[in-house]
Amino acid sequence: MNRKISTAIIGAVALIGGIFVGGTPAQAAPAASTLILSGGSGVYGLAPITINATANNAGNVKFFAGGAAIVGCEAVPTTTVTPFVARCAWMPAAAGAVALSGVFTPTDAAAFSPIDSPVFNVKVGVPVQGIVSPIHIYVDTVLASGSTGALAPRFGVGCTIASEYIIGQTIVFRIYANNADQGGAVMDTNNTAKAFIEVAGVKDPLPMSYGNHSGVAFWTAILKTGAAPLYNTLGIISYKVTMVAKDTTSMKVLSTKLVPKMLNGKRVVENGSVVYERVSYYRTVTVSPVLKGATATWASNFTDTSKLTLYALPNA
Repeated sequence: MNRKISTAIIGAVALIGGIFVGGTPAQAAPAASTLILSGGSGVYGLAPITINATANNAGNVKFFAGGAAIVGCEAVPTTTVTPFVARCAWMPAAAGAVALSGVFTPTDAAAFSPIDSPVFNVKVGVPVQGIVSPIHIYVDTVLASGSTGALAPRFGVGCTIASEYIIGQTIVFRIYANNADQGGAVMDTNNTAKAFIEVAGVKDPLPMSYGNHSGVAFWTAILKTGAAPLYNTLGIISYKVTMVAKDTTSMKVLSTKLVPKMLNGKRVVENGSVVYERVSYYRTVTVSPVLKGATATWASNFTDTSKLTLYALPNA
């Protein structure tokens, strides 16, 4: 009886101190790792975008964008002290929404388990300007002057930049554009062959005209809203701006030339010789063969809450 009791006590002590097999304690299960992504916000084509991966222990992180491993970020080590952060410099292949993720491999595989991060959704920024061709376009809309009615004191101020309009108001599109093919020259009637706006639900494109508006020049197009046959579809107004440059036979290019250095209206002379310095200027050169005029389009890529929207007249 005493022998049986002694055996039971020894077994209990063994359980309290850990189970021994052949004199060696059994390994405990690895602790759970965590991996959280952050960052990833940037502009397409501008500079590398930093993605941060924070773990709860040291190791390496493999970064993914849209399910594909990011080149150069296949095994990025974390810092060796808390917070355990790994950083990936990412050059996105395109603008827009993309799902980022990471796979964490701990340095101490016996103490910590590997883990996949939750998916981290980001949107890579795209310039508001047109990006289809060398012509860069920016568009805003303003309320036409002369609005009347009960809402005029609040919603009838002419040339107010806005994206929300009430049916019956006249919308003025303002368009600004530059041509990178021509050294960033302003798009005007001298170098523009066509300029128009297509509005969904409107049969004919709205012609754009270039002119002086109280001392500043830009393109404009008009959309009148109201009862048929005027535009009267409530909600977001879907539209696209198109500009076509004229073919180019000559252009101004930035160049440099040597001119005498002047001081107090006199040429600077050193050691009996006139001192020259190099300055920049534009010169006109012939383009041969002719440079085909580029075509640019612009469609609003703002969020829906910022897009051009037409509302019904509110109830009294």
